[in-house]
Amino acid sequence: MRSAITLGFVLAVSAPSLSIAAVSGEAVYKERCAPCHDSGSSRVPARDELKKLPVGRIIRAMDFGLMSNVASKLRQDEREAVAAYLGVPGNNSQPPASAYCTDRSVKLTTGAKAEWNGWSTTTTNARYQPADAARLTLAQISRLQLKWAYGFDGDITAFAQPTIIAGHLFVGSASGLVQALKAESGCIEWVFQADGPVRSAILAVPVGDKHSLLFGDSIGWFYAVEAETGKLLWKKRPEPHESTRLTGAPIAYQGIVYVPVASWEEARTTNPDYPCCTFQGSVVALRIKDGSQVWKTYMIAEKPTPRGKNQFGPSGGGVWAAPTLDVKRGVLYVTTGDNYSAPATAMTDAVVALALTSGRIVWFKQTTPGDIWNTLCSTKGDCPGPDFDYGSSVILETLENGRNLLLAGQKSGVVYALDPDRKGEIIWQARVGQGGTLGGVEWGMASDGQQVYAATSDVVRVQAPGADALNPRPQVADPKAGGGLTALRIGSGEKVWYAPPIACAPGAKPGCSPGQPAAVTAMPGIVFSGSMDGRLRAYSSESGRVLWEFDTVREFKTVNGVRASGGSLNGPGPVIVGGMLFVNSGYARMGVLPGNVLLAFSVDGK
Repeated sequence: MRSAITLGFVLAVSAPSLSIAAVSGEAVYKERCAPCHDSGSSRVPARDELKKLPVGRIIRAMDFGLMSNVASKLRQDEREAVAAYLGVPGNNSQPPASAYCTDRSVKLTTGAKAEWNGWSTTTTNARYQPADAARLTLAQISRLQLKWAYGFDGDITAFAQPTIIAGHLFVGSASGLVQALKAESGCIEWVFQADGPVRSAILAVPVGDKHSLLFGDSIGWFYAVEAETGKLLWKKRPEPHESTRLTGAPIAYQGIVYVPVASWEEARTTNPDYPCCTFQGSVVALRIKDGSQVWKTYMIAEKPTPRGKNQFGPSGGGVWAAPTLDVKRGVLYVTTGDNYSAPATAMTDAVVALALTSGRIVWFKQTTPGDIWNTLCSTKGDCPGPDFDYGSSVILETLENGRNLLLAGQKSGVVYALDPDRKGEIIWQARVGQGGTLGGVEWGMASDGQQVYAATSDVVRVQAPGADALNPRPQVADPKAGGGLTALRIGSGEKVWYAPPIACAPGAKPGCSPGQPAAVTAMPGIVFSGSMDGRLRAYSSESGRVLWEFDTVREFKTVNGVRASGGSLNGPGPVIVGGMLFVNSGYARMGVLPGNVLLAFSVDGK
């Protein structure tokens, strides 16, 4: 067998595909859905009720709605077949005319100081907004008040980070509806309907005298949409595997967009008939002008082969987070997930450097070898791996002496500093959390050049009160376990301060958790961190003291007239631009608090 490094140089290799016969929605319903929906239970909608719903709404419920835990074992074509069998033709309801702006023109000038474009303000992924762009001061933070709220109609999850450029806000949703709003008021300029849920932060790039918005969806499509009009320019599927999921934001450089590719497949394994597993994570470089492929590099170089009855491997290695650009060295850094099936491979749970022009693997550093895990492990408990994959981007930071470091936070609860000039040699490492399947650093750290800020999830799930076989959410989060925010000195890894989690109040809603998996955002003097209890807090970057907080778990009067409420904060972090702060609230998975609202704050609500 050839070495992993040699095989890592192989580009544009086709992933294996399984031959799938035409799916009968009726057959899938009878096998997977009827035991509940035909049971006669008053707690479960009957089939006759489901037949009154639009197909799009049923798919949404399975993708990122109340039924997502149950439907995770179904392939996407099975979900679509069931929805078509049950529902009436149609997708999402369109916003009312009253929600649109009087002036719907969109004019962009990218590269201005006061913007937040994509996952971070820069391609180093520090998630730090400087003072001249934030236009908020430390003294003003305590005066932040809600300015407006925008509801995502029919959703119970709000997990896409907004992009704000030249006073225009672009954001996706669990329904796949992408909205262009005026940042000042929240009125709608245009909408675009994607094929699947859009969790990816949106990246705007100039193309001629216009701009393209680049983003992926959770069923594997990648889009270029004209920012000025919402018109589709092109869409591509960078990976043919049916379980492909594009969650990480893209980055762009010199006419090329770099797309991280992850997957749902590890959740398919609770279906005993599913052949596990064949997905392999990758990074794909596409030309911005037309979506044509420049190169593609898999994070597992060896093709999956049969390993027993209904068993394939190796698999996994999804890339969940935005790549990090290093123009000086001509490389792209990504972090990878774990293996879904044996054998274990060398570039999972790793930081990987790829050549910008070719995708050649320059080096990689694995921090948790042998991590093989899928959702079947939650019930069987016999997987060799701890599920310590990376979900957060690398931060490329520069010390005062000019030396560069790469900062990587892992679900193990450990933050690493790596040397980019010594093939990722570990300079220091520091533990900030317990780690686990829902533990450690989940979606993103922040750095202000002196300190790196790492929030930890460490969510624990317990049996839901009164749960039974018909409950699609049999587990909820423990209201007393998880969370915490740590500041580390970048040069040494020394702990500067630790802000302990704040437990849920007595009588909090089932699903409340103090865990802090959401990405962290920093500005001068302040670090923002959201928690699963729905509270967004501003911490002093000097001491870790809480200076401001807002409870998003409430109903809101929205500018678009949609009924909306907040819930758990998970996935993206808040965005700060031009004296305003924006954050999405609501997360329906993992037994926490659903919600469907985008909130905008300003000083004194003005």
